[in-house]
Amino acid sequence: MEPHPRDPGRAAWLLPCLLLLVLPGVGAQAVQNFSLQQPQTKVSVAAGEKIILNCTISGFAEPGPVRWLKGWDSGNKTIYDQKSKEPSPRVTRAVPGSGTDFTIHIEKAQPADMGTYYCVKFVKSDGLTSVDKVFQRGNGTEVSVEAQPSPPLLSGPEQRAEPEQPVSFNCTTGGFFPKTIGVKWFKDKDPMVAQQPQVTEGGVKTYNMSSTVMVTLQKADVRSQLICEVQHSTLQEPLRERYQLSRVLRVPPSLEVRAEPSLVEVNKTVTFTCLVKEFYPADVSVSWLENEIGIKVENVSQPLELSQGLYELKSQVEVQATEEKNGSMITCMVVHDSQAPASKSAFLWISNPGQGGLSKGFQMDKGDMVIYIVVGVVCTVLALLVAAILYLIRTKQIKGKSSPSARLHEPEKSSEATTQESDPNNLTYADLNFERERKTIRRMVEMSQQSEYACIQTNQAPNGDDNLTYADLDMVHLSKAPKRPAPRPEEASSEYASVQITRK
Repeated sequence: MEPHPRDPGRAAWLLPCLLLLVLPGVGAQAVQNFSLQQPQTKVSVAAGEKIILNCTISGFAEPGPVRWLKGWDSGNKTIYDQKSKEPSPRVTRAVPGSGTDFTIHIEKAQPADMGTYYCVKFVKSDGLTSVDKVFQRGNGTEVSVEAQPSPPLLSGPEQRAEPEQPVSFNCTTGGFFPKTIGVKWFKDKDPMVAQQPQVTEGGVKTYNMSSTVMVTLQKADVRSQLICEVQHSTLQEPLRERYQLSRVLRVPPSLEVRAEPSLVEVNKTVTFTCLVKEFYPADVSVSWLENEIGIKVENVSQPLELSQGLYELKSQVEVQATEEKNGSMITCMVVHDSQAPASKSAFLWISNPGQGGLSKGFQMDKGDMVIYIVVGVVCTVLALLVAAILYLIRTKQIKGKSSPSARLHEPEKSSEATTQESDPNNLTYADLNFERERKTIRRMVEMSQQSEYACIQTNQAPNGDDNLTYADLDMVHLSKAPKRPAPRPEEASSEYASVQITRK
């Protein structure tokens, strides 16, 4: 029996069947050998630098693109798509066209680029939907962008302040990451104590900082400066900002007005000088008034800068010393830095030479005039007090001469008297002047040129008899007087005292 001849049509369909039996095994082996490598766990760059994200694949997989995603789940964002026809201008392939190396570069990193990035292999869907399915993804790379703080901005008050006034200054910076930041303040080279800096969230993954310091201005701060120094981990050297305190300082001037010469004749010229001393800033204007009426000044003076940075100015005006200007008030008015005007005045006094006086032109400010008035009033009051005291003393002396008198003499002998020899030449007399109703009086009474003084003390009688007045005498020494008759008692209005003197 002859074999059947080979059928060429059978061989044609048998080969595809064998291939169908073999290909499924090959595809399963390819899936098992596929690998996606994303080796970087964390990447940290400075703002403006390039971010490099590594991703490689190996083996075989079903058809589908490779993509880079920022974030995962519903919040993800596609950064790179292999099949995209419009790639981002900042994202490029490290090896363009490679089928295994999908490393990308992100140019000019920004704080907004911070996040976690995933390299993902997608495959085509089953045809029911147009959405590709995730086949395999990497472990993810956490990207952080360290942003340097912006140059600090130092600001002060809007208006100028005078010495001894506290002023607030503020230093700000922003756009930095990480959050930790330090601030230091200096006045010239001296450190200052400031408040704790305030750090707040700024844009995406960035922070802002604000720091405040209080400064008490001084007169010598015209050349001083305030320094704000910012320190951050992204900086090799601190950032510094300087502020000249002269921008907010105002030193009001002190005024002095004088006339030269101090002595001047009538119809001569007196030069009044206004000294505007130690002021800042230099913006100042000076005007002159005579009895509140403006005086035209031809030469306008300019401020002169002193060594410490302050200014001074000298303005002069000439006034004719005529008699009708006697007592005229010359005023220097100063307006500094658009503030309220300040003034200082002087007076011109002229005396008439024809009346024997000197021609004088001198100034006297209001304070001196008040002093002279007060001194005159005090002197007048003192003179009145002295006159009143003298009047009272004189009145008392006149009244004393009209007071009652007593004449003392040695009493006659009696049986009750003490026994002693009677010697008329040893009698001593004393005239006593004393006032009634006074308890104690000491007087020195002179009898004559040959008598001596006696100290006499009068006291009220113990029994209260109004008709008697006693006199106790302490006789130191009495010289003998010529013999003369005993005095007669005075009139009824006088008091009488009998004194017995014992000889030693």
